[in-house]
Amino acid sequence: MSVIVGKKAPSFSAAAVVNGGEIVNDFSLDQYRGKNHVLFFFYPKDFTFVCPSELHAFQNALSEFEARGVKVVACSTDTQESHWAWLQTPKNKGGIEGVKYPIVADTTKTISEAYGVLAGEYEYDMDGTLTANGPMIAYRGLFLIDKSGTVMHQLVNFFPLGRNVDEALRMVDALQYFEEHGEVCPANWQKGDAAMKPSFDGVADYLSKH
Repeated sequence: MSVIVGKKAPSFSAAAVVNGGEIVNDFSLDQYRGKNHVLFFFYPKDFTFVCPSELHAFQNALSEFEARGVKVVACSTDTQESHWAWLQTPKNKGGIEGVKYPIVADTTKTISEAYGVLAGEYEYDMDGTLTANGPMIAYRGLFLIDKSGTVMHQLVNFFPLGRNVDEALRMVDALQYFEEHGEVCPANWQKGDAAMKPSFDGVADYLSKH
């Protein structure tokens, strides 16, 4: 697992389901570069238990993210057909009907690996057979990406631990406040709280490039 905060978000082009039911074959986060912040999150599998609670929670807060100019995008290692079927399943039957943000199909597992959230390892044995040790699915990774494509916040949870959507919104507010005012946000900062003048070169360097 790797830390990619401060680095450019890995680029990809993959199939995804958008608007709750339309499959596109060449979805990429690059379409948002220079225009939007992106909240890109991974979840382990379709048709499970904790995962739909998270996907519905992000949908319930989608208007809050959109009001801040943030695009929400989900991703797992299931296929686009599995995503589509799950999106057509009502919430009371364990589905995610009503979710409108894009859900990427990382069927090759290369996106999860590039973002450092792929659970399990693979190798070739002495006979040249590819073998996997572990489930080879994504941990609950979350990445906040700025308009230039730089990862500004990274969070990775193990499978049983669902994420806090309000905290994700708080991080968006903190990042956007920092970008607008050049001030840093202390512990437990909330929108409307006082911030502080930065005292280290990394902040000035970032602002000079953005």
